[in-house]
Amino acid sequence: MSETKKLSLPVVDLARKNDEFRKVLWTGDKTQLVLMAIPEGGEIGGEVHEGHDQLLYFVAGKGVARIGEVESDIGDGDVSIVPSGTFHNFRNTGSGMLKLFTTYSPPEHAPGTEHATKDEAEADE
Repeated sequence: MSETKKLSLPVVDLARKNDEFRKVLWTGDKTQLVLMAIPEGGEIGGEVHEGHDQLLYFVAGKGVARIGEVESDIGDGDVSIVPSGTFHNFRNTGSGMLKLFTTYSPPEHAPGTEHATKDEAEADE
């Protein structure tokens, strides 16, 4: 997939329509915009990004965020902040997909990265 060249996007609508685990929309020198969809009962998977801050904006579904030692319920309209070096995981606890868009600063993934499923994403790492 090629990334968008547009600098204004209907990102909530794009995120709600996305069914891929990960889809990089735009990559700049210091920030990256990515769509994600977590299937019912699935999770992003516990991870730590050294040198990367991450903001996750939830647009559909329900789940649980673990950031450091704190767990919180998340859903449509919530944002989670993950500072660099902090363990985090996000689980879908609702029915249907948990959908979100996320920003990484600086970019975390190769421009144009697309993974239909979490298994595909893990195989690419």
